Amino acid sequence: MIDEVGGGARAWVGLGGPYSLVSVTGDQLDVGVGPWPGDLPDDPRYDPELLADGDRRNVVDRYRYWRREAIVADLDERRHDFHVAIENWQHDFNIGTVVRNANAFLAAEVHIVGRRRWNRRGAMVTDRYQHVRHHETIEEFVGWAAAEGLTVVGIDNLPGSRPLETAELPRRCVLLFGQEGPGLSEPARVACAQVFSIAQYGSTRSINAGVASGIAMHAWIRTHAGPPPA
Repeated sequence: MIDEVGGGARAWVGLGGPYSLVSVTGDQLDVGVGPWPGDLPDDPRYDPELLADGDRRNVVDRYRYWRREAIVADLDERRHDFHVAIENWQHDFNIGTVVRNANAFLAAEVHIVGRRRWNRRGAMVTDRYQHVRHHETIEEFVGWAAAEGLTVVGIDNLPGSRPLETAELPRRCVLLFGQEGPGLSEPARVACAQVFSIAQYGSTRSINAGVASGIAMHAWIRTHAGPPPA
């Protein structure tokens, strides 16, 4: 439903329960819901402050008013079998986007290999709901993956890589991405049991790791996941 208010527009979106309000006034965009209407629910998953003040967080409607811990617990019940890892040796461009994508596609964990610090701004607060693990070295990361029985799958347009478009990714795997620019380091390339590339048709030599991660995760989803919950 869309209505106009004072020169702007409001759209109520959602199915069942409180609807999210998307309002546009000039260049301003507000997303979320106001205070809970009517009697307050007796459910420990709900946050009293959000019920009283409204919920403007970047969460889907089924999690409106929920405590952060309750959302994470619910996600943990149905996380997928794939993990995502990215090298972080020189700079942290796109790591936030990788984390945001991992949350959207419900990866089991994100692994930062190399420097611990990364710019969380690009994650758009999704790192609060996504498990993130740090590994000092590729060797440490590979040892962890082996202990967990996970296949390390590299995503890079390297000579000899196979096209992702025709691949069937392993159910239990870690999708490994290299540093923005140089791509997978030599130790990372050696660690990969398989390497896949993403087809490109323009003039650029490569796409950034944030975009590549979303494409690769969705390739896993198409093979192994069912429809998302309503």
